Amino acid sequence: MRNKFVAGIIILAVLIAAAAVFLFSSLDSLIKAAVETYGSEITATDVTLDKVVISATSGEGGLYGLTMGNLEGFETDHALKLGEVFLVIDTASLAEDTVTVKEIRIIAPEITYEIGADGSNLDAIQKNVDSYLGAGGGKDDAAPSEDGGKKLVIDDLVIKGGKVNVSASFLGGKTMTTPLPDLHLTDIGKEDDGATPGEVAKEVIGAIKESAGKAVATLDLGAVADTVEKGLSGAKDALSEGAGSAGDALSEGAGKAGDALKGLLGN
Repeated sequence: MRNKFVAGIIILAVLIAAAAVFLFSSLDSLIKAAVETYGSEITATDVTLDKVVISATSGEGGLYGLTMGNLEGFETDHALKLGEVFLVIDTASLAEDTVTVKEIRIIAPEITYEIGADGSNLDAIQKNVDSYLGAGGGKDDAAPSEDGGKKLVIDDLVIKGGKVNVSASFLGGKTMTTPLPDLHLTDIGKEDDGATPGEVAKEVIGAIKESAGKAVATLDLGAVADTVEKGLSGAKDALSEGAGSAGDALSEGAGKAGDALKGLLGN
């Protein structure tokens, strides 16, 4: 009887070891699938990730080619483009209900801030995240996709060296670029013993949106729009004065608006 018990313990230990080996050997693909699945579901955008390389022993690695597309109704291709994301995972926590990420460093991200009729694309994405959490994607009432899922604690998250590309209809197809202020978030999810992917997305995207909004405010887009509007308005007024000089006036008015816009855009 004792021999059977010992044999059972050995078999159980082998199965656990085999499961651990599978987990660590599949870590890259598991993270890739989780980022794309949860990211797309939470934001209602197309989130793609080229590849993940994580060391099963140290937990150090990177995410490469992470892109968040834009929502329908916006013209630009993407909202976020993160070329390289460095992270360190506490591998011992992978077997726990709450996974600890010691560090995330996002270097030189590219943010697209597109101004639409009802607000920016980042505003719309933030609303989708809020809607997801309100529909049961939070910690108190997990959505079906998160039933039994793991929670996260992120000790340290740094975003630095980024830029914001601003797009709006009055820019005539051009973009204005401004630096994204560096961000440093700490202890995400720690106070509540872990946060769901939706809660993490809400905090991180919210911080990026706020930071991008402050960066865009320094461009004084209102002055740019006024410059364009005044230039085109002058040309329209000339059209009503007579057909003889209308063509020249239209060209001159549009030209002045274009020159002013180029000066503000720096090209």
